[in-house]
Amino acid sequence: MQSSEGPAAGAVAATENAEQDARLLQMSKMEAVGRLAGGVAHDFNNLLTAILGYTNLVLEELGADHPSRADVEQIHNAAQSAATLTRQLLAFSRRQVLQPEILELNQVVGGIESLLKRLVGDRVRLVTDLAPSVGRVNADQEQLEQVLMNLALNARDAMEGGGQLSIATRDVTVTPAIARQNRGLIPGDYVLLEVADTGVGMDAHVVAHLFEPFFTTKKRGQGTGLGLATVYGIIKQSGGYVGVDTQVGKGTTFRIYLPHTHRVQQAPLDAHRESRTERGAETILLVEDQQEVRAIAKTMLSRDGYHVIEADSGVAALELVKSQEPHIDLLLTDVIMPVLGGQELARQVRALRPEVRVLFASGYTDDVLVQQGVLQPGGEWIRKPFTKDALLQKVRAILDGGTVKDSLPLAP
Repeated sequence: MQSSEGPAAGAVAATENAEQDARLLQMSKMEAVGRLAGGVAHDFNNLLTAILGYTNLVLEELGADHPSRADVEQIHNAAQSAATLTRQLLAFSRRQVLQPEILELNQVVGGIESLLKRLVGDRVRLVTDLAPSVGRVNADQEQLEQVLMNLALNARDAMEGGGQLSIATRDVTVTPAIARQNRGLIPGDYVLLEVADTGVGMDAHVVAHLFEPFFTTKKRGQGTGLGLATVYGIIKQSGGYVGVDTQVGKGTTFRIYLPHTHRVQQAPLDAHRESRTERGAETILLVEDQQEVRAIAKTMLSRDGYHVIEADSGVAALELVKSQEPHIDLLLTDVIMPVLGGQELARQVRALRPEVRVLFASGYTDDVLVQQGVLQPGGEWIRKPFTKDALLQKVRAILDGGTVKDSLPLAP
């Protein structure tokens, strides 16, 4: 005899299958958009490297009262804004290179609290509830700060008449049962970061598209739709999980799970310097397939005293190295190049000349070179678009045998 539960169970199964198909389609769409965004941002970063580089050089030559200085500064500011936009695209697409370090999440929140208060304004009350002791996480501090700023701005816009923004931290253990209720969340120990607002909340349609790039409920011209997509990309690339609880008229809570790590914090490196006075004299092999990037990098280095040898491909660079002439102190190479990429070029160069130091330049690295969001072990890098000061400081530190934390002085 057929069970009376048969048709009902079949309907439930059909519904679950339909929901799973919808999720798979959504994931496929997000991945496709991410690949497109990452590729566009990579190419655009090469152009911005040249624009920012040359405007920096021009500004150094112009006096404070020069009639053209204001115009050049406007070009520079516009390029900085464009660079910030490309970084958001790279964060969403998970193509950026992160520099994770062991962090105390309470310190990250405390360090940015005053900035968040200014961002949300006087009508929003910021409250923090940080557990006295929470576990450490392995993440990129700059990117976590970006997550907090994006969520704070999103909350502010949801509370036009004012309200309360709450930020809390605590340790949690995700059980298999909890993980089953949150697809994508893996059982284990986490540090939980909660960002809650008392705003208008969101309906099911908005939640379904919440982390899609370019999706926004704001009026035309008031938002790019990349804020929450950036949050999603940064946390996923950091090995974490983002969940959201919301109800129309009752506010929204974002829950960010970052894996707990038992590793300890490292002391700051002595080579991290705010300024530099040394001029170069060494020989640098500059490898870059984009002519405009190669030209500005050579100009920056040459003006500082370095002897620069150019190569427009990894293949051409390897032939120079194999020729035994000239002497090379540093290989400065792009990561993504046709035929012979920067990582493989560096490996072959070091096999021929072990004494050569290596510096990678990249706006992002592809899936082969990114392992949990970091460049392969032993790789020093500088992010495109870079400034002259950032490039010269990084080069000098590597030649002197140290390292410096990558920094990009762009508009937030």
